[in-house]
Amino acid sequence: MSSELAFFSLLVQQGSLARAARELGLTGPAVSHRLAQLEQRLGVRLLTRTTRRMSLTPEGELYLAESRRILGEIEALEQTLTRTRAEPRGLLRIHATYGFGRRQLAPAVSDFVRQYPAVDIQLTLGDQAVMPGDQSFDIAIRFGEPPEARVVARKIASNQRYLFASPSYLARRGQPLDPDDLGSHDCIVIREGSGAFGTWTLCAGKQCRNVKVSSKLSTNHGEVAVDWALDGHGILLRSLWDTAAELRAGRLVRVLPEWSGSPADIYALYPQRLNLSAKVRVFLDFLTERFAAYRSATNSNAQLPW
Repeated sequence: MSSELAFFSLLVQQGSLARAARELGLTGPAVSHRLAQLEQRLGVRLLTRTTRRMSLTPEGELYLAESRRILGEIEALEQTLTRTRAEPRGLLRIHATYGFGRRQLAPAVSDFVRQYPAVDIQLTLGDQAVMPGDQSFDIAIRFGEPPEARVVARKIASNQRYLFASPSYLARRGQPLDPDDLGSHDCIVIREGSGAFGTWTLCAGKQCRNVKVSSKLSTNHGEVAVDWALDGHGILLRSLWDTAAELRAGRLVRVLPEWSGSPADIYALYPQRLNLSAKVRVFLDFLTERFAAYRSATNSNAQLPW
């Protein structure tokens, strides 16, 4: 029975019979026949299929939800029975943003798999927030307060966002003295999440302001924005982890240093049912130890945490 539940869950996850067949190492007709047998045994139609797409029927939605719940309980039970001798192994699927994933997480994964060779890592990078469990990820690395959902959140590191510009830009345009002065400067805006485009929330102590900025350049990729700031195109609001090296070298300098962006600490999210998974637990412990020095916020340029 559990094999049929897993088959149907994978079929929906892949989105088509052809992709499911490739994942299972079967032919398309074999997958179609197996689905037909399942529907015949249940006496209901689970999927509506056309030449281009397939969609869940109401009965299919119920079967999928219960399949995932039952499979999760089976996995949790097996892990409970074997946790005293469990060794981290198997596939661990992780999602993270492009910049942090490439520059910070990828090197951590490289070191982790040397220490735990029985674990396979599938790291996916993207700019869209995902929820672990619902989209075939075991762990999702997220910025900002974790959502109220069926997930557990562990803080990995503090993440301060400050205003930066190149010395050449400031020599040409001058230093802004107040957040309202940003309206007359060229700013580089990163399009991400659901926040208002071109509006920066800046805080100094308990005082916060929403500042509307103008931008000739915008992007959804943080590293591109940093490159533009280094080229002298304007002022950037960016995380310290992504600018610390340039700040140390003097290629970027802080602007309005008493002001910072709204908090965006870094969390690892994972489903509650994976709380006993050895591979998840050990990887999270590994990240926690690796970034231990970065979980306390600092405003000092002399002691940069990244």
